[in-house]
Amino acid sequence: MEQQGQWQVAGSAPEVYERELVPAVFGPWAPVLIDLARPKLGERVVDIACGTGIVARLAAVKVGPTGIVTGIDLNPGMLNVARSLGMADDAASVQWQEASADKLPSADSAFDIAYCQLGLQFFADRPAALREMRRVLSSRGRLALMVWCGIDQSPGFESLAKILERHIGPAAATIMRAPFGLADADELSRLVAAANFQDITVQRRVGAIEFPSVERFVPSYVAGSPLASHVSQASEVAREHLAEDTKLELGKYVGSSGLSFPIAAHLLTATA
Repeated sequence: MEQQGQWQVAGSAPEVYERELVPAVFGPWAPVLIDLARPKLGERVVDIACGTGIVARLAAVKVGPTGIVTGIDLNPGMLNVARSLGMADDAASVQWQEASADKLPSADSAFDIAYCQLGLQFFADRPAALREMRRVLSSRGRLALMVWCGIDQSPGFESLAKILERHIGPAAATIMRAPFGLADADELSRLVAAANFQDITVQRRVGAIEFPSVERFVPSYVAGSPLASHVSQASEVAREHLAEDTKLELGKYVGSSGLSFPIAAHLLTATA
């Protein structure tokens, strides 16, 4: 993902993000997002704020070897991981580009579909990024994007934010709440309409965050996000309290298959 300063990752975080967070958080939603735009063989696709590339790779299978897929992200570490991952034999090749969402390195009308999974809420200039998405889409091209609903609709993350504030500090809690910063569906629709998109629809859908255990969830999410530096700099006692409190408060979401708690998303489609 492209991020504002409060959501940049460094070091080994992109590898942890791909290994731990993509399967548990982002991967299950990627096919849902892709299908919203109904990609066809041979079409041209851009995945904006692509992270380690889960949406781009799945889209490449949909459009096939005659299609074109470009993944764009501001974070070089994320792109390095994306480049290291294999592609299916019957998929389009993917070009990975480092760039900001508000200055896409693409020609006008270069794509038939623009995807953005859980990136728009982090952009410093959301209107400019959406104008760029509109610019690079062909006539009647399709936009499909996803943002989380409010953190109050994801009780596991809401609890983690409160525990982080209590034991690690307000900056860590702000980072935890940042992914939920564009939760109003009406605001989202207005932003997209202001970029001259048409036929805008927004649907709310509920999914789940699933980890083998609370003990796996907390260190994985911390290590794969900008929380890593804040938690590593906390005292050993603070880190122990973080682990103890999350185990206690999230215990109600643990079943025979591990930790599972709900999360809601807004899924938006529009045409150029």
